Amino acid sequence: QVQLVESGGGLVQPGGSLKLSCAASGFTYKAIGWFRQAPGKEREGVSCISSSDDTTYYADSVKGRFTISRDNAKNTVYLQMSSLKPEDTAVYYCATQRRALPYGSSWYCQNGNYGMDSWGKGTLVTVSS
Repeated sequence: QVQLVESGGGLVQPGGSLKLSCAASGFTYKAIGWFRQAPGKEREGVSCISSSDDTTYYADSVKGRFTISRDNAKNTVYLQMSSLKPEDTAVYYCATQRRALPYGSSWYCQNGNYGMDSWGKGTLVTVSS
């Protein structure tokens, strides 16, 4: 059974840190990424990894503050978030693509709606004092 389970969300004060985890079970992926959707806004790609060209993409809004990493042995990807801002408040989703498409990480993050074929249920991150 294909399953993506996110964890690690919660309430954090501005300037604080959180680490999200996404455990993939039942399959292996060729691309994986984190997306987020804030209230009243469209979902956006935050950070993605593509195995096709071994690149990593970060949205400009999180560059220098967020770090994506993965543990292949555990089939788990992480998103370390630091220097959090209120505008980072959103539901964070993990998504994957199981097929080996010829695209880099930026493409997956910018075209997540049709570039990714499996989605987790999301974990809420709230940045507030």
